[in-house]
Amino acid sequence: MVRLGIICLHYLLIFELKTWRPKQLQERLDPGFPVCQLLGATREVRREAHTDQSVTILHAKVAQKSYGNEKRFFCPPPCVYISGRGWRVMQDHLKGKITIIQLFACAKSLFISDQDKRKHFCLLLQLFLGNRQEVGSFQSRMIKVISKPSQKRQSMKNADLCISSCSRVALFNRLRSQTVSTRYLSVDRGAFIASARQWTAFTITMGGIVLSEAFICYGSVVQLVCTESGVALPPMVIWKVNKQHAILDVDEPVSQLHKCAFQFRDNPNTYLCLSNDSIIQYQAPSNIRDSSRVVLNDGSCWTIIGVEVVDFTFSQGVACIQTPVSPFPVITGLEVNGGGHVAMLEIHGENFSPHLKVLFGNSEAETMFKSPKSLLCVVPDVSVFSDGWRCLRRIVTVPLSLIRTDSLIYRTSYSFTFTPELHLPLPARGAAGGRERGADGGQEDDEDILLETIHQEFTRANFHLFMQS
Repeated sequence: MVRLGIICLHYLLIFELKTWRPKQLQERLDPGFPVCQLLGATREVRREAHTDQSVTILHAKVAQKSYGNEKRFFCPPPCVYISGRGWRVMQDHLKGKITIIQLFACAKSLFISDQDKRKHFCLLLQLFLGNRQEVGSFQSRMIKVISKPSQKRQSMKNADLCISSCSRVALFNRLRSQTVSTRYLSVDRGAFIASARQWTAFTITMGGIVLSEAFICYGSVVQLVCTESGVALPPMVIWKVNKQHAILDVDEPVSQLHKCAFQFRDNPNTYLCLSNDSIIQYQAPSNIRDSSRVVLNDGSCWTIIGVEVVDFTFSQGVACIQTPVSPFPVITGLEVNGGGHVAMLEIHGENFSPHLKVLFGNSEAETMFKSPKSLLCVVPDVSVFSDGWRCLRRIVTVPLSLIRTDSLIYRTSYSFTFTPELHLPLPARGAAGGRERGADGGQEDDEDILLETIHQEFTRANFHLFMQS
């Protein structure tokens, strides 16, 4: 089912939460959202992590166009994961009318015909409960349309086709170009497997160094880390594959949908390989005629592609809201103005409305709507987050969220940090000040001065922002 948009093409994915569980179902539960207990807030929103609900969309960054009667289905197929204990709370609220058990779905039959001239598109997910109640609509990131994988050496002009360090990728293996034989590198219960149904997003890093702006090049040592569980494969050297041979004298950047091989760094001539549903090590034979070429088997030839992981987390509380959660607001940047007694935080993003306010932890801030892409709010005093001055010597960090007028909370990946500038208290006056303090009185005065100094320094605090991805 296809919907034409004004700016981009939306492929409409409609999923319904059923009442049955497939055999290979994996429940992906989030670790929970840290809740900050606040004191003295104007409005206190106590929403625990057990009411959070998450919708996660995994999809590739590029898609090949089909020509004629050929159908090049999206590979890997877009996947949707449902997680969070809030879905169970919704089930209890509906008194068992809906049993939310199916937590995974994928769309394997999506393709782009050659009649479509658009160069970019995005996926639009519409989620419904079993009673046809709409949960909301969720949009993916932009996907680039390509005709075929580029075999030319990539340059900065085609940087969007290169695989960069610290980006997310997926690996799949396809025997003899047959779709039914496609296997995806995946992680199941902490073990690496070759799955025909589910795929895993991996963070690829080069040489163990975090360089987000560097491109992955052939011949580099890389490591693949599962974005969900954190398990990682040993360091491996990535090589370009041509006609089932690993080419060892190529150092060009790795591009989207390139065929490649992964040689274990600490075990020469051993390559990452699949055998049925298992991941094994393949011992490649030595090539006496040409040392720059290594003959590989079918299971050790992988296709690499960049992927996106888009997460939508919200909380309806114990009183389930009947209206859809969309349009889902998205924060893209923060900007602080002022400081001391009055500091303003400007929030940049999309899908903002006058019905939204900003939450610092559980404390609702005074919020002003500027435009669908901008909100302005007053930063609350740091004293809101504690009932004693002595504990305010440390840095205080609270998560940033958005709350709708009907108490629906939208979680974000941003947080706000109050950083105090602590100085030594002023020296106590002695006899020159007009009187001499006793032992007990001097200690009490010192404590009062210390508390007053901490209070003053926090009111003059510098406000720093940290984004947690």
